[in-house]
Amino acid sequence: MIEIESVSKSYGDVRVVDDVSVQIPAGGITSIIGANGAGKSTLLSVAARLLPADSGRVRVDGMDVATTPGPQLARRLAVLRQENSMTVRLTVRELVEFGRFPHSAGRLTAECRRRVDEAIAWFELEPFADRHLDQLSGGQRQRAYVAMVLCQGTDYVLLDEPLNNLDMRHSVQMMRMLRRMATELGKTVVLVVHDINFASAYSDRIVAMRDGRVVADGPTAEMMDTAVLRKVFDVEVDVHEIAGQRVGVFWS
Repeated sequence: MIEIESVSKSYGDVRVVDDVSVQIPAGGITSIIGANGAGKSTLLSVAARLLPADSGRVRVDGMDVATTPGPQLARRLAVLRQENSMTVRLTVRELVEFGRFPHSAGRLTAECRRRVDEAIAWFELEPFADRHLDQLSGGQRQRAYVAMVLCQGTDYVLLDEPLNNLDMRHSVQMMRMLRRMATELGKTVVLVVHDINFASAYSDRIVAMRDGRVVADGPTAEMMDTAVLRKVFDVEVDVHEIAGQRVGVFWS
């Protein structure tokens, strides 16, 4: 379980995360939704120890992320930022190998190489394993970065907008793979996502933020509600059920 307790974070005079407390249970997919500037990515970054909280604390299975030694935390929790760039030219395989650093400190073992091969296969990247990242499409490159995170072998995987810059087909492909990670590998996947219908289709729980606060959280079926979505996005949203799936339609 990820326990976020009274966490606040400000940039100058602007408080972007305001006294947030929420529990994310182990297992499944939890999506964090909200409008731009709601504090979603900042909250995820604090949970991942990419940013220090001004107050409050985050615990992962009882470990305080602010005080747990880095190598120990990196074996339990992996994170992928929204913006990823490498200063060196890497192949897909070389990138995925970085995921084993908390276990190997750069000296890959036979077990590490097996994990690398499995992550590449999981994300259907075998034909591109020896290609450089700048030779891939955006969707292929994004899969390579998430394969690196999977290769880290953690129980918890935090992803900041993994659908960023992906078209619909590649977004569906990515979400199906994340769903499989949660269901078949028992991972706890937490992601920031803008599209509520992707959140609805693939998530077990949704945390909704507005103006730095959590305004609602719960099982996906309960969160896909007209009143809840109006409160989150300040627009009218009709919720329809199609083939057993709740879909939100925005209108003004």
